[in-house]
Amino acid sequence: MTSPSTSHEDITLNLIPRCRTLGALKQIHGRLLTTGLSRHTFPISKLLLLSSTLSLPYALSVFHRIRNPSVFLFNTLISSVVSIHGSSHTHIVISLYSEVLCSRDVRPNAFTYPSLFKACGCDPRWHRHGRSLHAHILKFLDHESCDRFVLAGLVGFYANCGKLGVARTLFDRISEPDLATWNTVLTAYTRVGDAYGDGDLGSSAEVLQLFGKMQRSSSVKPNEVSLVALIKACTNIGAFWEGFWAHVYLIKNNLNLNQFVGTSLIDFYAKCGCLNLARQVFDKMPHRDTSCYNAMIRGLAIHGLGHEALEVYEKMISRGLIPDDATFLVTISACSHSGLVEEGLGVFHSIKGAHGVEPKVEHYGCLVDLLGRAGRLKEAEEWIEKMPMKPNAKLWRSFLGAATIHGDLERGQIAQKNLLGLEPENGRNYVLLSNIYAGVDRWNDVERARELMKTHGVDKSPGISTNYSIVP
Repeated sequence: MTSPSTSHEDITLNLIPRCRTLGALKQIHGRLLTTGLSRHTFPISKLLLLSSTLSLPYALSVFHRIRNPSVFLFNTLISSVVSIHGSSHTHIVISLYSEVLCSRDVRPNAFTYPSLFKACGCDPRWHRHGRSLHAHILKFLDHESCDRFVLAGLVGFYANCGKLGVARTLFDRISEPDLATWNTVLTAYTRVGDAYGDGDLGSSAEVLQLFGKMQRSSSVKPNEVSLVALIKACTNIGAFWEGFWAHVYLIKNNLNLNQFVGTSLIDFYAKCGCLNLARQVFDKMPHRDTSCYNAMIRGLAIHGLGHEALEVYEKMISRGLIPDDATFLVTISACSHSGLVEEGLGVFHSIKGAHGVEPKVEHYGCLVDLLGRAGRLKEAEEWIEKMPMKPNAKLWRSFLGAATIHGDLERGQIAQKNLLGLEPENGRNYVLLSNIYAGVDRWNDVERARELMKTHGVDKSPGISTNYSIVP
């Protein structure tokens, strides 16, 4: 295929971006066929881009009618499918890539792989194929062809796979990473810090070091995505001044206080004890989504302001926003930590009653925590008995913790029995039961619980919370 040279090419090409329906697209396609423009690479690539947006089956039918398509057209269609449809049609782009491999006339190049890595990295079912593609790079591309865009695609793929060490090694090979690649690595480290919390402070600290290195680079400047990663890392390690600097940088550089930045700042300030600053950010946000409200409710709950948390929850509902699972969790938890039992019960009942959603085991866990903290253990036990799913260990531990606080030996033993069935080697469960025995001066039973721990080879795990609530 070559570039068109006919006089009416401009008119036809100008019509392609204006198509909004499949019918109009077919008319343009017919014009390309009658004028001979369909034999040229550039017009047909524009048609493929548009048709993959309006009708992917039609785009594929157009493509498979092309005689001897070039690698450019293969790349165009692969890239378009991934950018428009994400990972939902990974099987199609892998199939197209297989056609490239089977063709005698085309060979994959550096532009073939970044979109393929993006598609494979988003779905664990395709991770194996992504690793095979890495091997293909070594086979089909020489060192000079493996440019920073290919490496950036590999970085994104391994970051999405959770292979952060591999992603970082590849990232360090890029002489001048672009902003998107910087953000990929920053976000990957932040994701690890979020997943493990205090158990992986090193990942969050690495975000701060990488951010400083990015600032020293003359080629890129942080954007909103970069700041979200930084703020989340600061939240994980309690780096207040660094997080505050990020907020100041946002304002000074006229960056957008979008939902992602705003939610991160609200969570950061609330966990650092600056609830007034969290509320200021919340109030100044031009657009607030469900995640923003969840962060504000959680922040109020952390500080024991259950009534204020309920007000924010009700304001969210009144504005037509749809609460998600996290909304119900943080709101019931706020009620639990403020002794608002009836209000918390009302929120729980509204999950199915008002919103038509079946409560999950986490919601039942928060309900048990709510009732258990209030000493309403019999009621909590009744809820456990009528749960439509099997209670998990976290829920039973919350119930055991409540029984310990209120000295209810009978229900504590029930919880302990179920916990031993689910987690026979968890030392926290034995310690909680021992505390109940000690509270009623049953020292022989305390000793037996400790001997049982030794029999199972269990060590006490100190300093771990036993409640189900998501609020500390």
